[in-house]
Amino acid sequence: MKVLLVDDHPLILSALQTVIRGLGDDVTVVGAGSAREARDTLKADADFDMVLLDLQLGDANGFDVLAELREAYPALPVVVVSASDRASDVIRSIDMGAMGFVPKRASNDTLFEALRLVMSGGIYVPPMTLGMDGGRSGSEPVPDMMRHVDAYQTVPTVEALGLTARQHDVLLLLLQGKPNKHIARELNLSVETIKDHVAAVLRALGVNSRTQAVLAVSQMMQKQPGGMQSWRPSR
Repeated sequence: MKVLLVDDHPLILSALQTVIRGLGDDVTVVGAGSAREARDTLKADADFDMVLLDLQLGDANGFDVLAELREAYPALPVVVVSASDRASDVIRSIDMGAMGFVPKRASNDTLFEALRLVMSGGIYVPPMTLGMDGGRSGSEPVPDMMRHVDAYQTVPTVEALGLTARQHDVLLLLLQGKPNKHIARELNLSVETIKDHVAAVLRALGVNSRTQAVLAVSQMMQKQPGGMQSWRPSR
């Protein structure tokens, strides 16, 4: 796995590089101390499996860089690693296409879990964050079922949603941030059929948007043994 780590704090950059290399001998980490350096690195070699992005960069707004990366490299997963753990920042990051959000105060084990989940096709959000601050103005509201989730509460399981096998397929692709047209092409179905499946998934989750669905399912999977790896469509 080849990871691009973007953080303008030299000590944190060095520490995170060491931690991420702990994932395995096959992990290569390239550090970039600024948004400009990250751009230059990707232009020279875009063959990365993941980008870890700090939101507070000295030469650019992290959200602007996130949007830029998602536009220029749509197949490259971006995980935000930030000193912030505000729900509004988590929601905004996921809404803009990040495949995960890890607070810098998180443990090494949590970071490993998040990266493995993203590499397996899931999306990681911190379980203690949602619902703890109001969303930013205009942001996606936190799904009611996910408010004030903590380690002592039980959230619904994906299996308990009663989705069909095809709806499971659609949800998996939705979690990867793919638009309806791409999902339709991958499943060899019409866009209208995909819209119907997406609507059914949202109803089953009790949410109103894709972002809310991602937040809800991310929380569910973190409460189940094996996480994303343990859940695949049943045939």
